[in-house]
Amino acid sequence: MAAIISEKFRIFNAKQFLESLSEGTAGTADRTRMYFFVGRSTKWDAHLDIFNQSATAFSVGETVSGGGWSGVVSEVQANSLLLTTILPTATTTPAFGTTITGGTSGATAASGAYRYATEEVPPTPIDNQAEKQDVYEELIAAKRITDTFARLVVPRYNWNTTINPKFDMYRPNYSATPAGGGAIGIQPATGGSSSLPGSKFYVMNSNYQVFKCLYNGQSSANPTGVNVAANGEPTSSPSAGAGTFAGGIYTESTGNYIWKHMYTLTTGDVLSFLSTDFIPIAAVGEASRVSVEGAAVDGAIHIALDNNVGTSGLPASATLYTPVKGDGNGAVVKIETTAGGAVSTIGMESVGSGYTYGNVILSTSTVFTDTGLTTNPAAFTAVGGIEVVISPEGGHGSSAEAELFAKRVMTNVRLTYAEGSGDFPVDNDFRRIGIIQDPYDFGTTNFATNSTLRGTSVLKINGATADYAADETITQTVTGGTAKATVVSWDSTNGILKYFQSPTTHTDAGTVLAFASDAANAVVGGTSTASGTVDTAQDTVLSDIGFTGGLASPEIAANSGDIVYIENRRQITRAPDQIEDIKLVIEF
Repeated sequence: MAAIISEKFRIFNAKQFLESLSEGTAGTADRTRMYFFVGRSTKWDAHLDIFNQSATAFSVGETVSGGGWSGVVSEVQANSLLLTTILPTATTTPAFGTTITGGTSGATAASGAYRYATEEVPPTPIDNQAEKQDVYEELIAAKRITDTFARLVVPRYNWNTTINPKFDMYRPNYSATPAGGGAIGIQPATGGSSSLPGSKFYVMNSNYQVFKCLYNGQSSANPTGVNVAANGEPTSSPSAGAGTFAGGIYTESTGNYIWKHMYTLTTGDVLSFLSTDFIPIAAVGEASRVSVEGAAVDGAIHIALDNNVGTSGLPASATLYTPVKGDGNGAVVKIETTAGGAVSTIGMESVGSGYTYGNVILSTSTVFTDTGLTTNPAAFTAVGGIEVVISPEGGHGSSAEAELFAKRVMTNVRLTYAEGSGDFPVDNDFRRIGIIQDPYDFGTTNFATNSTLRGTSVLKINGATADYAADETITQTVTGGTAKATVVSWDSTNGILKYFQSPTTHTDAGTVLAFASDAANAVVGGTSTASGTVDTAQDTVLSDIGFTGGLASPEIAANSGDIVYIENRRQITRAPDQIEDIKLVIEF
């Protein structure tokens, strides 16, 4: 079956995502709640599940091998190993079910699922339930995304005559040539694409004005257009001799390039959403955009093309006018001819309106010598063809999203120091970011609405003998065995210890045991050897954390909501005096 998913559908999805951040009534089920999250404080290593393990345990630092594959153990976990130094190559994988053996311990096990990773090469996220659970277990904190922090964006093309010497013009009939043959489409000259959305047909100038190319010098002699002039940067205020700007249209002094002003970026958009690779679309209601939209003319025709070399047979050395035939009205093409009766220049005398198609007929009865279209020239027989370029629905400038194919959304989330009263700790790093839709508050089925959410559990510690270390394992003897966790943050001033627990790392006899409100059994750091007891009398709010018996649950309910975006990254280090500006781009 021959079918496509159109660019319009992608644009629609991007706009719906953006609109979901503000539509509906706040605090009700019809309002979508999006949260940006950070997680994963511990380092990336290759991960190997193991089963049928021998009674002998594997040891840290030894080499395990089997079936031509080997790796060095960096950490032994329940039913899995973390590994570095994968040989014979980094991409070598152990076959499922292969017996692996510890070179020092002599321990054996069968290899299970394997996932390669290093600090420099984070693992590619997996879209499954197990990955979602891992995200929640390692989640540090989340911040609410509103429409203030999001914008539609398009790929960035700067005015740079070296990097971008030529631009494609806007035309509605660029098309791919099917791989199997059967049709030959009109191909854009830039961008390596066979369609308008993938070509370079717009630019941002040095004053943060965005222009769309209506004409690039294309002719029968230059079928893909010509290079831009060095002084031809489109602008609303050109210098003398550099071109003209009128009615929202910039015309290069050579006449080879014609540009339509779409909008001008505000200072806020430049600071928040302009990146090396992307340009934001001006927000709905922004002043320059409103002005451009108000001037748009539905069905106007701004460009006429001479599609035949040496179009001839027209009256010699004449200025001629011919109406565009179609379902609109008022569009008139202006033609200048040479002494030989060929087209020398071609343009629009008037752009008209209401056209969804248009044709130009060169005959004695349809060509005129005056703008009033009343006087025909002497009889002639023309050879050649003229094509008119139909504007997009609504006219040029009526919809920046649709015309520039904005199928991406950028979210810009700023993490300011220990934001959210410490929800985002500054004494540890993170390696995972993403977006969660509609999570619940912990212990409820109520949608979370707070501006920030803490993802860690917390202990109030008394009498710590030393500082607990980030990412170390802490333990406490509890009923049934030993509670284990990994430290995310330690506030020595207030005795606040934030941690996470995972069934991958923190089981005791197959179960993850909770820490207890118990002053008799200390919480001990495995690396720091710090030791302190839970403050069982702490039943009030401290540092915006509500404790009960010195314990506090996360603020976000595990596995609630939908994780719509995950990105595993190299280590991002935080500091008390540091602000992170994180820009996520989601392509639909």
